Amino acid sequence: MVQHAEPTNNFFERARAVIPGGVNSAQRQVPGLEDLVVTATSGATFTDDRGRTFTDYHAAFGPPLLGHNDRDVDRAVAEASARVDNMGVGITPLEIELAEKLVELVPSIERVLVTMTGSEATFHALRLARAVTGRRFVIKFQGCYHGWHDAVAMNVISPAERIGSKDLLSAGILPEVADATIVLPFNDAGAVERALRDHPNDVAAIILEPIPHNIGAVLPLPGYLERLRELATRHGTVLIFDEVITGFRHGLGGYQQVAGVTPDLTTLGKAMANGWPISALGGKAELMDQFNTTPGKPAFFAGTFNGHPAMVAAALATIRKLQSEPVHEHVFRLGERIRSGLRDVLPEFDIPTVVSGFGSVFVTYFVEGPVERYDDLVANDVALFTGYRRAQMEHGIFELPLNLKRSHVSYAHTDADVDRLLEATRQSLRKMMRDRTARS
Repeated sequence: MVQHAEPTNNFFERARAVIPGGVNSAQRQVPGLEDLVVTATSGATFTDDRGRTFTDYHAAFGPPLLGHNDRDVDRAVAEASARVDNMGVGITPLEIELAEKLVELVPSIERVLVTMTGSEATFHALRLARAVTGRRFVIKFQGCYHGWHDAVAMNVISPAERIGSKDLLSAGILPEVADATIVLPFNDAGAVERALRDHPNDVAAIILEPIPHNIGAVLPLPGYLERLRELATRHGTVLIFDEVITGFRHGLGGYQQVAGVTPDLTTLGKAMANGWPISALGGKAELMDQFNTTPGKPAFFAGTFNGHPAMVAAALATIRKLQSEPVHEHVFRLGERIRSGLRDVLPEFDIPTVVSGFGSVFVTYFVEGPVERYDDLVANDVALFTGYRRAQMEHGIFELPLNLKRSHVSYAHTDADVDRLLEATRQSLRKMMRDRTARS
């Protein structure tokens, strides 16, 4: 019989006693921050169990584009919950309205299905691509992350010696599943062309983040996305844009609208509902109609919580606010202020830096530029990258101190927040460089 210890006031010890590692998602286990317990969120800030309040630029890897606890979104969730709960049969008017809105806004979407997480959406996208093409292989790119499922759980932030080979994120992945994924360098269209030629009529899908935000912000080179579109069309391969991060944060039509390149399938999530758990998979009608939500079609799609009314209400409220208020103008302006300000601050330290980002996303790499693919980031000064972010916490600023992780601006951030961020960056790097000098 398992004996349970009496609860203590030490949250960290209590968590470790009942939750493996003390956290419910691997990247919440941050070295040096194992005892971080968040007790409240509001707007651009969060508060921990010690009563410290931080301006939050991590923002849960990006979902709360409007800021934490947006009143309009939360009100919509409460109102929907009071009116209709999850039935698991039929459909609600809210689901229809959201589908109509996504078809209206996102260039690639003619039909759409909703589920709960981005991993589910990318899983279904790849399954559908294989179902409609009858092919085996999929192409993904080093540095892109598409969730936890076996076909793509590999080659994100890899050590140098694992680049060019399979770098699996987990034990337990069947070798035959991993072998059916071809990993290529981002921004190298020639490598894609060669892979398609080497596997004639056997590549079901090309899946990518149009901006690989899971390694910060590596922007696509001019013409790269267009070339992928051409190659996919020529070889009968399904082109999938994973816009779980870029969708809605970078524009109502996703980054595909910004770039002017239309994929066959698109996955959405995160900012679509300001952090409430919902995602979507949409695309060409001829593809989406192959899911067995249309009786007799071959690709299985199911989920008890798909289209949960409260989550759909959150997405609708978020989209309404993005359409009616100057959200993108505000976050893009602050994002550019941050990137410009960092480029002014960083030369003071005479260290190699590259400031990158798009719209409301920013990141500082400590490498010689340019940064065009993951290989260029292997030399990033990890100790400096993570160290100065830890030092920023003493100034009330929180950027996630994990290597290569991006930061985000929300509608709740202000110009004063930006000023404090830039000064905290200056002070934190100054401390880091003093400490390095003292040790040398």
